[in-house]
Amino acid sequence: MEIVTKIAPIALALIMLGLGLGLKVEDFTRVLKNPRDFIVGLFCQLIILPIVAYVLIVILKTPTELALGVMIIAAAPGGVTSNVLTKFANGDVALSISLTAIISLISIISVPLIVFQSAILLGVTNLSQEITMTGIALKMALVVTVPVILGMIIRKFLDNFISPKVSIINKINAILFLIVFTAIWIEEKENIITYLSQAGLTVLILNVVMMFIAYYLAKTFASGIEQRKCIALECGLQNGTLAVFVATQIFNDIIYMIPTAAYALVMYVTAFIFLFIVRRSN
Repeated sequence: MEIVTKIAPIALALIMLGLGLGLKVEDFTRVLKNPRDFIVGLFCQLIILPIVAYVLIVILKTPTELALGVMIIAAAPGGVTSNVLTKFANGDVALSISLTAIISLISIISVPLIVFQSAILLGVTNLSQEITMTGIALKMALVVTVPVILGMIIRKFLDNFISPKVSIINKINAILFLIVFTAIWIEEKENIITYLSQAGLTVLILNVVMMFIAYYLAKTFASGIEQRKCIALECGLQNGTLAVFVATQIFNDIIYMIPTAAYALVMYVTAFIFLFIVRRSN
């Protein structure tokens, strides 16, 4: 786990810096003009997703370590990939960017809260006394909030230089994401098949069910088809690198990261199936 522990914070900080470079102040103020769609997405991501994850691990009797790993990925905000795939789906890209940005900033509070409460509910008692929710929140702020703000400041002063390169930045983020998960597979290659067989079904059901729920909640409460597609993808594509970072800060065993690795495989498959379906329906 030594490689993952070292590269996850660096990769996450660079990914969040890339997110910040793609943001403008308008991405935050936009939600004030049409708050309904944003609230639906926020509710699905921060409330419904963790509840669905917890219900599934209880029903499927997922082993405790893997169950907590599932809750970590369920607590993570949407990833920057959701913005790209929302564009391919002809969804509301502006809404996707706003959801990713704001929920990522909120995550420094929401992720530790969800993870620590899940640990209590699951009866996990091997947390070090030195590890606190506040401590994890502060560490997350350093690798999430600070890089995003720094990226936005750079974008503000170098907009003409940065704007044409946003797509390149997104590709670099995808590469960083792959590096982290390749490291997990390399370090735990002897046990990963066993872990995946235990966690794979849970994360597959979680991903599919959550995209379905998000889509139909958005169909009921959001303003249109573009918003439905956006919210479904935002709830299906999680920031796996952030989940890995949180797991490395709390636990010393790579098993807690396996659900994230499994989810990373599943979410792209289901997302592309979703894209195929919605594009054909158009």
